[in-house]
Amino acid sequence: MSKRIVILSGHPGTSSFSAALAEAYADGARANGHEIRVLNLGAMQFDPNLAEGYNRIQPLEPDLVSFQDALTWCNHFVIAHPLWWGSMPAKLKGLFDRTLLPGFAFKYQDNSPFPAQLLKDRSAEVLVAADTPVWWLYLVLRAGGYRAMKSQILGFCGFKPVRFHTFAPLRGSSPEKRQSWLDKARKLGGKI
Repeated sequence: MSKRIVILSGHPGTSSFSAALAEAYADGARANGHEIRVLNLGAMQFDPNLAEGYNRIQPLEPDLVSFQDALTWCNHFVIAHPLWWGSMPAKLKGLFDRTLLPGFAFKYQDNSPFPAQLLKDRSAEVLVAADTPVWWLYLVLRAGGYRAMKSQILGFCGFKPVRFHTFAPLRGSSPEKRQSWLDKARKLGGKI
């Protein structure tokens, strides 16, 4: 069955290994007949600061409106981003702060501490490029940024399941190793 897939290159620059992972995933998904929209965070223009929280409505810039439209359209969301200081880059966090808003991504409910999830019936995959060895990331550091992305961002809005794929350590990796990671991303896109 064909899916509608939004793939976000979540690196704040316009050219990166994260962008290459996103494109490889898109190539694999396109080859299987899925509808694809690829977005590049580095090309998006917006203020990443939700200055007043939810206390004041902050008008959305056109790129943020387009991002919300893409999330509404898709039934599978893929994010490819680098791991910086144990989590996502600040601009990616700002994208979520500015767009995953009450009334769009979730809705507070009377008499319940849990909000309604308004982006249900969508799955997600996160492709993470890291310098940290995978075993160290999971066993020692306990992948805190992954847990936040899964439970407190995507899961909070209704995305389920949320799967992670780590490509590491990137620093010092050979061209052959990087190509094998791109091949893996292409295969992931091909089997969605």
